[in-house]
Formats: sequence, structure tokens, C-alpha cells
Amino acid sequence: MAVNARRRSTAKNRASSDRQAKQNISPILMQWRFLTVLFSVVLVFFCLAARAAYIQVIEPDALIKQGDNRTIRVRDNPTYRGLITDRNGQQLAVSVPAKAIWADPMVVHAYDAETGSTEPLDERRFEALAKVLGKDVESIYTTVKNPKRRFAYLQRQVSPAMANFVEELAIPGIYLRNESKRYYPTGEVSPHVIGFTNVDDEGIEGIEKLYNDWLTGTPDKRKIRRDAKGRQVEIIEEQEGEKAGNLTLTIDQRIQALAYRELKEATLYYKAQSASVVIVDVHSGEILALANTPSYNPNDRSTVSNYRLRNRAITDAFEPGSSLKPLAVIAALEYGTATRDTIIDTSETMRLGGIYVRDGVNRGKLSLREVLKYSSNKGTSQLALSVDKTFLMDLYYNMGLMSDSGSNMIGESDGIFHERSRWSDHEIAALSFGYNISVTTMQLARMYATIANGGIKMPLSIIKSEEPALEAPERVISEETAYAVLEMMESVLEDDGSAKLARVPGYRVAGKTGTSKKAVAGGYGEEYVNIFAGVAPVSDPQIAVVVLINEPGGDLYHGGSTAAPTFSKITAGALQMLNIAPDDNDTLARVTTREQSND
Repeated sequence: MAVNARRRSTAKNRASSDRQAKQNISPILMQWRFLTVLFSVVLVFFCLAARAAYIQVIEPDALIKQGDNRTIRVRDNPTYRGLITDRNGQQLAVSVPAKAIWADPMVVHAYDAETGSTEPLDERRFEALAKVLGKDVESIYTTVKNPKRRFAYLQRQVSPAMANFVEELAIPGIYLRNESKRYYPTGEVSPHVIGFTNVDDEGIEGIEKLYNDWLTGTPDKRKIRRDAKGRQVEIIEEQEGEKAGNLTLTIDQRIQALAYRELKEATLYYKAQSASVVIVDVHSGEILALANTPSYNPNDRSTVSNYRLRNRAITDAFEPGSSLKPLAVIAALEYGTATRDTIIDTSETMRLGGIYVRDGVNRGKLSLREVLKYSSNKGTSQLALSVDKTFLMDLYYNMGLMSDSGSNMIGESDGIFHERSRWSDHEIAALSFGYNISVTTMQLARMYATIANGGIKMPLSIIKSEEPALEAPERVISEETAYAVLEMMESVLEDDGSAKLARVPGYRVAGKTGTSKKAVAGGYGEEYVNIFAGVAPVSDPQIAVVVLINEPGGDLYHGGSTAAPTFSKITAGALQMLNIAPDDNDTLARVTTREQSND
């Protein structure tokens, strides 16, 4: 018992001793915890104060930028591409308002989450949208399936009716956006000249591409600040844009439409692969019409093949055949080896380097006028061989046959002409009747315009401008020679000439046919190029017209049978539209007699 009492007493003493120890230690621990918390709080406040001072005093730009990103927006006023008109003000290319349909995939998928639907859009409205856009449902699903995207076009430049229908569908995440669309009122008549734009309204062909920067304006910009609800509260800055420029072409759309219509009919009637026509004002060098077949409608290019896009009048080079024969006569007259009264004997056999030069009919002795009238290969060969070769080559260059026309149109070819240090007699002879050289319809039109302009070569132009051309007019042959050869070419349209079908009632016309075989690998094939190049009226030349029929497929394959009658129809209409007075005295006399008899 005494032992147990001692043990209990000892335990009580120990417990009392522990309580005293704990009472002595506890205040120290509480003090350190308090100091630690206090230090942490002070440190946090110090860091916040330092961060606030850094952001607001030392480097406030980042915070300001973030605030501006949320509140400042730049608004662009819509701008439209400049007009393209013909010389009389008729519109050839205009911009019209259009709509683009676009999607915000994030909004589309947010709508899906809210409704619990398993499809991105309501099935019926989704199918209606796909139907009106002419697409399948899956393609639209693919476009909007990524919820992280914020913008995706569904279709550009849609019609107002289509835009209204999509708007009425009221599909969350599908919106409309304003834009412009290029429209070409003349359709398939003038696309090779004007060209067209892509879906972003950038020119990619023709004049649209050549003058894209001029036709494209810069929109007015306005920087605004908006509140949290998107309302404008402040205009910060306004910047005036640059207005789009307009273009006036030298083309006369009345003549252009006429030329294209006749060219299209000729292409179908003669079963030709293609055809081209160029009409030039001989005094100014302005291109009044340029048309090709096959053509296309630039307002609907969904099914247009690439071969229809080519502007064949400036890109396709061909051997011009007899249409180049006037140059041999000009060379001889200018060099002095012939005069207007010179007689050429074409009756003898002509063999050059083992190759014979032949005429269709042996006509014996011919004057220079008859050489052109009957298109004598022997006659032009003798004239070309009588001239110094360097002088002859220079004449071909000077007439603009181996250089661009000056129009600066995209894709224009310089033709094909292989320089030689030595020319054989047969090569010179072939050159005189339109072989060993390839030219474009545009180059040939410039050559005939030069002859009609009294020997002054003008750069051709497609843009109506008051500024002087980069290339100055240049006299390349004498006026006397030019008009002499022009009168000689008038005989080609006489009853026994090679192009009587090119006559234009009431007008004196001068010109020359051309029929050449197309070159193939190793020689020449069985396909032909038919040409008629002419000038009217002869008494006071105003226009030069070149018509080319490529690969006629029927029984008619000579220039006098295909290109000549087409030339007649086009030239007759053009002269009337330009109000050019008739100059054929015989026709005028017959008309006067008929009117008097009717009275």
C-alpha cells in the first residue's frame, strides 16, 4: 500500500511538472507562428504593391494594350473596284454589292453543348443550308467541325436571294458578311480584253490584272472605342482612304459587239478551230475592237476550259503567208530597185537552192500592182532578192513585226523570227511571201495601220489617255511609197483579184489575203490559216482591220473565201458606226441614179 501511494505521488508530480513545462513553452510557439503569418501577409502586400507600381508606373504599356485590345476596333467603310468603260462611256466592268456566308465554329459547337444535340446544327436547317449552297451536308460539317476555329467561309459572293434565305434560317454560328462582286455587262463579247477578277476582287487576267493597283482603292478607316456591350463611345482616329481609279478603254463596244458576232458566225460556218479580229484607228493607234473565238462568259467561269481564256490575237503567232507580200514591194520601192512602172517577168522557171518557187497560174509579165493583185510568189521573190538583205531585215523590224505592239497587254507575243548571219536565196524568197516568220494578229494590224498612216508607225494603245505614249510615232517608210502600195492593194478586190469577197459597198478598200499551211514537226501539215488584212476607205484611210480564221474545217480553206467575206461584214458595220463617209464614186453614182429614177 505504501509502495502504491508512493507511485501515485510520483506520477502526480511528473504530470504537474509536464503541465508547467508546457505552459512555459506554448507562448514561444504562438509568437513565431504569428510572426510568420504576419511576415507572409506583409510580403504578399509588398509584392502586390510592387507589381502594381511596375504595371502602372514603370511599364504601363502592356496593360494599356490589353485594355485597348478589348475596347478599340478599326472599322473600314466599304470600297468598290473602279469602273472600266469603253470610249463612249458604256460600262464594261462594274462592282456590285454581294454577301459572303461564313461560320464561327466555336459558336456552332457552343450551341451544340447548350441544346445537347449530337449534330453541330439542327438537321433540317443544316440540310436546307447545304441545298441552297449547292453543297453536300458532310462538306459543311467538315468546315465547322473544329471548335477552336473562329472563322471559316462557307461560300463567297452569293446572290441577294441566297443571302436572304440563309439569314432567315437563323442558324447560330452562321453569318453574312458584306463584300463586292465584279460584273461584266458585255458577257462573252469582250472578256479577252477586260479579263476578270478572283473571289477576293483581285485582277488575274487582261486589263483587270494589268491595272489592278489603279482599279483597287483603299477604304476609309475609323478607329473607335466601344463599351462592354459593343456600343461605340468614342471616335479615336479617322483616316481617309484612296479612291479607286476608273479606266476608259479605246474599245468601241458597238464595233466590238459587231466584230464578235460576225467572227462567231464565221467560226461556226467555216467549222474553224478559232478566229481573231483586230480593228485599229490608223491615225491614233487606238484599238477599236479586239475579239476572239472561242470565248467565254466571265460572269460564270465554273465550266470554262483554259483554252478559251487565251487572248489569241496577241498570244498566238502564225506564218502570215501572202498578207506579208506588200513588204517586198515596199522594200524594192524604198531601196530603189523598182519603180511604180517596173515590170516583173514571172513566166520563167524559178529555182532557188534546188527548190522551185511557183505560182498557181503562169501570168507572164506583171506590174507591181498585178504582183499583189494575183499574189505572185515569183514576183515578190524577185523583188525581195533585188534588195540588200540587211535593208530588207531592217524593214521587217521597222514595221513592228518582231516587237510588241506597244499596247502592253499581258501575254503579248513578239512573234517568232530566227536571226541568221547568212540567208539563202530561197529563205529570202520564202520570207517575201510570208514564211520563215511568225507574227500575231495584233502585229499584222499594226503593219497595215502603218501603211495606211502614210508610213508613220504608231504604238497601239488599249487605254484612252491624254498622256503621251512611251513610244513616239516614227516614220519608217516614205509617204509616197505607203500610198502607192495602198492603191496597188486596192486591185486585190477587183473582179479578177484574189479577194473580191472583201468588198465593202460604198467604200474603196485595199488589202491582201493570206493562206498559209500550219507547221508541224518535220514540215507542214494539211491545216491552214486564213487571213485578210485591209484598210478603208482608201481615199482617206481611217481603220485597219485584220481577220484570221484558224484551221477552217470545210471545203473552203483560202483567205479569199473565208477571212475576206468576214472582213467585209465587220468593216462595213464599223465604217457606218464611225460615220465615215462613202468614197466609192461608182457606187455613189449608182445610188444617185437609182434615187433619181425612183423620184
